[in-house]
Amino acid sequence: MIRVVLPFHLRTLARVDGEVQLETDHPVTLGSVLDALEARYPVLRGTIRDHGTLKRRPFIRFFACEQDLSHEPLDTALPEAVLTGEEPFLVVGAMAGG
Repeated sequence: MIRVVLPFHLRTLARVDGEVQLETDHPVTLGSVLDALEARYPVLRGTIRDHGTLKRRPFIRFFACEQDLSHEPLDTALPEAVLTGEEPFLVVGAMAGG
């Protein structure tokens, strides 16, 4: 079971409270978690990744085990602690400006 933490505005859009728990096929990759998230919550399609290119939206970041995975390829395997549910996979809304 993969634990996913979404930013407030995406939780509101998906109408969920707290963490989301997802099951994915092995190997568990960045892309497979995002695919499972969008399949379970279709309203999130296009909010985290572009519809056509599946590239991450500019102000969305991905973290796992204190590692920034935002620029990693979608076939990047997630850390073991995320796979076991010990650590969550974080989708973070980034801010710009100063």
